[in-house]
Amino acid sequence: MSFTFSHPYQYATAYSLPVAYFCMEYAIHQPLKLYAGGLGFLAGSHMRSAFELKQNMVGVGILWKYGYYDQVRKSDQTMDVLFEEKIYGFLIKTDIKFTITVSGHDVWVTAYYLPPEVFKTAPVFLLSTDLPENDYLAKTISHKLYDANPETTIAAAILLGVGGAKLFEHLNWKPEIYHLNESHAVPLLFHLYDQFKDIQQVKGSVVFTNHTPEEAGNRETDFRLLEKMGFFCGIPVTEVRMITKMEDHTLNHTLSALRLCGIANGVSKMHLQTLNRMWQPYNDLCPVIPITNAQNFTYWANHEMYKEVANNNMTGLQQKKRQGKINLFDEVADQTGEIYDEKVLTIVFGKRFTGYKRADLLLYDMERFNSIVNSTERPVQIIWAGKPYPMDYTSIGIFDKIVNITKLYKNCSVLIGYEIKLSKLLKNGADVWLNVPRLTHEASGTSGMAAAMNGAINVSIPDGWFPEFAKDKINSFVIPPASPGLSDHEQDAIEANNLYDLLEKEIIPMYYDYPDRWLSIIENSMQDIIPYFDSNRMAAEYYEKMYLFNIAQHTAQQNKQLISTI
Repeated sequence: MSFTFSHPYQYATAYSLPVAYFCMEYAIHQPLKLYAGGLGFLAGSHMRSAFELKQNMVGVGILWKYGYYDQVRKSDQTMDVLFEEKIYGFLIKTDIKFTITVSGHDVWVTAYYLPPEVFKTAPVFLLSTDLPENDYLAKTISHKLYDANPETTIAAAILLGVGGAKLFEHLNWKPEIYHLNESHAVPLLFHLYDQFKDIQQVKGSVVFTNHTPEEAGNRETDFRLLEKMGFFCGIPVTEVRMITKMEDHTLNHTLSALRLCGIANGVSKMHLQTLNRMWQPYNDLCPVIPITNAQNFTYWANHEMYKEVANNNMTGLQQKKRQGKINLFDEVADQTGEIYDEKVLTIVFGKRFTGYKRADLLLYDMERFNSIVNSTERPVQIIWAGKPYPMDYTSIGIFDKIVNITKLYKNCSVLIGYEIKLSKLLKNGADVWLNVPRLTHEASGTSGMAAAMNGAINVSIPDGWFPEFAKDKINSFVIPPASPGLSDHEQDAIEANNLYDLLEKEIIPMYYDYPDRWLSIIENSMQDIIPYFDSNRMAAEYYEKMYLFNIAQHTAQQNKQLISTI
């Protein structure tokens, strides 16, 4: 039977503009393993909120045959990487087939469909090249999320950008706005330019979200390699240089998006300041605004805890938090053989392991660390979890270092398998959610939002989203930052000491000596996190401030041009 598509729910009048959302990864629910970290968690929440608000949106991504990777252990408990084939019975295999051009060859593409009723999301299509019509190399384009091979990464960008655009040519649904969630799908811009032959029409059709100031997230690639791979959709390099205004031998993917889209956004107010500093030397950029990231309250929040808060039942709130700790500690015992106590203060560091997030900052001064973790009067338990990129050996080394250190302590552990299921357990069971990025390096950092929705108290460097939320010692604890102008080593030393001081002098004593005060901070945190950090606000803002704005701006530009020709 031929696959036909019409938008599967009646969309709200305010959100009737058809928007196609392009993202390399989606963290929607544990069974669908198409994500690496925060970008995916954000996209998953966006798709859930688009469904809740009944927005006329369709997501497009890639069906990664081996997902990102499965995090497993070697025999000595250090980390290992497993690529295991994923099979999803709940996806609908469509009969849609078309070709894209990669490195001068036709590559066949098909699409799988995730209907809204499966996980309560906007409809999502997932592209795959894993077809018998393709040779092995072509099949591998959709095998591994963020493949370490640069040519495979470029091919994946072509698949998402060009393949996504071509998909909509086969559906009975035409987007008026294309939303690039990060710069991975930049070939879409060249595909549209090849169609329209008009840069203003491209700008009127595409908006862009940048999620990171980190170099790894703002790729630069040699023009010759991109041309060879077909990244520019047959547009001559001289023309590409003209429209992107690139002057040297590399294409900056983020800068290209900022020049070819109609409007862009950073993902927190602080991130916008960082972006303005980063791109200040460059001309001809589109307007850039802040739309702060958020997480889907319906999915992430502990609704039982919220009932206790609504009833002003602090004893019930405490009992629900302790039950969350018991559930988490079952997983800790299963993975590590350590039995934790739900009455003991539990600190969790749970996020993607990468250098600037400083997973090992707690271990900076082992003498001070030992005085905290070896205390019998006011004990603590510490849990680390997170997935480095599978080829990021520096971050894997940090993970393994922490594993080896925690073997010496019965109240410190490292968990593997940091995906949605474990993330929920950790947020539900944490007393303290620790976040210590190097200042200005965290664009948003959404894990703390969902943690607050589960009664965990954020203890964080004031970076990313956190300054928009934090009321120090009222709904969270702010770690005093060092000056960003100092060397990394000096920053680490100052901020590690500030963290130890905060734990020893305020956080640990308050937890044990002033439990009512502790519960009031939990209550304030749970109330202050909504509605602003619920992704329904974010999804609404994208329509109001990006999609509709871009259409209006483009229409005004067309009218202006029309008047000038009369």
